[in-house]
Amino acid sequence: MGYHFHQKLASIATSLDANRLMAISLGTTRVIISSHPDTAKEILCGSSFTDRPIKESARLLMFERAIGFAPSGNYWRHLRRIAANHMFSPRRISSLEGIRQRVANDMIEGICSEMKMRGFVEVKGILQKGSLENVLESVFGCDLGLVHGDELGLMVKEGYEVISEFNWADYFSLGFLDFRGVKRRCHKLATKVNDLVGRVIVERRRNGVYENKDDFLSLLLSLPKEDQLSDADTVAVLWEMVFRGTDTVAILLEWIMARMVLHQDIQAKAQSEIDTVMGRNGPVRDLDIAKLPYLQSIVKEVLRLHPPGPLLSWARLATHDTHVDKHFIQAGTTAMVNMWAITHDPSIWADPWAFKPERFIEEEVSIMGSDLRLAPFGSGRRVCPGKALGLATVHLWLARLLQEFKWVPTAQPVNLSECLKLSLEMKKPLTCRAFSR
Repeated sequence: MGYHFHQKLASIATSLDANRLMAISLGTTRVIISSHPDTAKEILCGSSFTDRPIKESARLLMFERAIGFAPSGNYWRHLRRIAANHMFSPRRISSLEGIRQRVANDMIEGICSEMKMRGFVEVKGILQKGSLENVLESVFGCDLGLVHGDELGLMVKEGYEVISEFNWADYFSLGFLDFRGVKRRCHKLATKVNDLVGRVIVERRRNGVYENKDDFLSLLLSLPKEDQLSDADTVAVLWEMVFRGTDTVAILLEWIMARMVLHQDIQAKAQSEIDTVMGRNGPVRDLDIAKLPYLQSIVKEVLRLHPPGPLLSWARLATHDTHVDKHFIQAGTTAMVNMWAITHDPSIWADPWAFKPERFIEEEVSIMGSDLRLAPFGSGRRVCPGKALGLATVHLWLARLLQEFKWVPTAQPVNLSECLKLSLEMKKPLTCRAFSR
């Protein structure tokens, strides 16, 4: 299937008139795929698909003890409570705005520097650096240190490579065989992560300064004794926050900026909205985003056309025998929702290939999981717990970038070709020019 797995599955489902449900085999793995909101809701919101299938590489990288992949049960419910009540509560998200603003300032400086030195901007690098800085400070606080931060950044990069690697053992029982050295690389990386994050935890506990701090590590260490996690589980949870929180924001923003460069009229309309709301009141703040409906509609339209997790991040595992759309589904079957297929279906969306943010001004569509026509963060019990924080970051940074710069293409046209790895990335990274407004 290569890097267009989502597109090819959508094409097959359409050709077989199997959008509601299609069954395939990936090696010895039984798989059903939904490309329709109705069956997607049965899978994601039903009680039969409460677990996620976990790839061998994800298990070896400790994600089985983190929020995303932990099996349903008391431990997973405990993690979800901590996430909802503490880590991603509205108060916590608001308290982290200062970090988001500082990182936005750094990115703006970086863009000015690149334009001065090179005459163009490589957007991906700036967004990835800013996103990593934002996540590390949100998770560990400002005293993590450059050395630890750089080390963790390299570990995240290595983790993306190894977890995106095709591994035969995920689809066939190969026992001790280790094609492409995936097991060996995962063991080595997990050891490094355990060592580094473990040392950071020990240092923070030794200093004893984590009361009334807003970073996630201090939060976990200051929980009541009955709610606290073991050090091993704390490492897994924090590692997942860094790993998953870094790429999704940067990738989504790169897609948005590519669309802004391509659609100058839409960019100008968003900038006019920002100027009208802000006047001469300085940089956009979190509280201003609610007054920028057109900017929010741009984010929704990019999430529709270029969902960061179009397929692989949607997988569920049937924990017992069940039925979907009247079809019998055996326990142990992997279920996927092809959100890319749903968001490009002409029977669901008018003119689905066109970039039209106005469609979300004309009709209010929730993207938080209640409307399966567009649910980029999932739905049901396994909905992404960090969705509100991710959206707050994307909205603020987009507003700041549009407020500061006019974005125009270089001599090379913008290439919107897709490449599905861990997330849906631009195959050719965006290069453009940014002029101060």
